[in-house]
Amino acid sequence: MSRREISSGSPWEKRFNYSRAVRQGDFFQTSLTSPADESGRIVRKGDVYGQTRQCLSIVLRALADAGLSTADIVATRIYMLETTRWEDAARAHAEMITGCQPALSFIGVANFFDPDILVEVEVTACAAPAQ
Repeated sequence: MSRREISSGSPWEKRFNYSRAVRQGDFFQTSLTSPADESGRIVRKGDVYGQTRQCLSIVLRALADAGLSTADIVATRIYMLETTRWEDAARAHAEMITGCQPALSFIGVANFFDPDILVEVEVTACAAPAQ
């Protein structure tokens, strides 16, 4: 079974020895993804919607790099400091995840590694069988 480790180019990946995502055979999993730019700085401070879009943008690039599409997403997990703001995250999800209706969870957390982070996202996907 083939394994492919996918990088977003984040400086944190090399420093802490992890991949943005891994595709092994038909299975795809992202790491928990922060709303960071290419240099690792947190963006869209105070904006749940904007941070969710940034996280999903990073995740969708990794998905495409793995040869998959949004239609292959099985589950999205959105980790949030304030789950009462779930509709902002849900709106970003609905705009960016098209072609399927994956399982979706909003998970409340006590904090993130950076106090400017409001949202982090992870996705599980599985390549659709060839027809």
